[in-house]
Amino acid sequence: MNAKPVVEIKNLKKSFGNQEVLTDVSLNLYEGENLVVLGKSGSGKSVLIKCIVGLLRADAGSVKVFENDVTALNRKNLGLLRQKIGFLFQSGALYDSMTVKQNLEFPLRRIKKDLSEKERDAKINEVLENVGLADALHKMPSQLSGGMRKRISLARTIVVDPMVMLYDEPTTGLDPVTSDEISSLITEVQKKYKTSSIIITHDIKCAHHTANRMIMLSKGEVYMEGKPKDFENSTDPLIRSFFM
Repeated sequence: MNAKPVVEIKNLKKSFGNQEVLTDVSLNLYEGENLVVLGKSGSGKSVLIKCIVGLLRADAGSVKVFENDVTALNRKNLGLLRQKIGFLFQSGALYDSMTVKQNLEFPLRRIKKDLSEKERDAKINEVLENVGLADALHKMPSQLSGGMRKRISLARTIVVDPMVMLYDEPTTGLDPVTSDEISSLITEVQKKYKTSSIIITHDIKCAHHTANRMIMLSKGEVYMEGKPKDFENSTDPLIRSFFM
């Protein structure tokens, strides 16, 4: 692959007490690609992306983002690096006491401090338009459906123009139609904002829809890596159990 890696993980290990979650994970995320990470519950998918943003510290191995060793960064530089990374949590994690507009203003005021109020409003309207919720500006999160909350969470993540997106089970708890809409949005965000993304999912339809490349984790290691077609055509029993 000619594109350069924006995330490089080598021999990553992470345990919690006696429980080894990641035993030896190596992978690269390349510029402009959507990389889907598959695996059963407990295979370490979410732990992996938390290590990438420094929410968890690896026990061994290296995690580099834009050639910065995440494990070696001090708090200030880790904070600066995180400004380039968008993290869409499974829960959506909106502030319930704030309107949609206030939810989107919050990261903008913190990260893009030099924007005027007019520029800030234009940016908020742009991302809401891009997630199909331009009319939700003054609504409270409690007035939104699960799918709408997920879209607003995505808008809040992309409003600061991240270069890398990390999606943690983006379609969990959504009905099939809304899941398809979120999967389509992930692909649109990749194209519009030129993001490089890691998508953690066990939703095979979402994986098919979004992946340029896939990785399967099993027993704390990379079990298989390849294009979506390689997985679809695999005769391996573990891979088949996911794709049947």
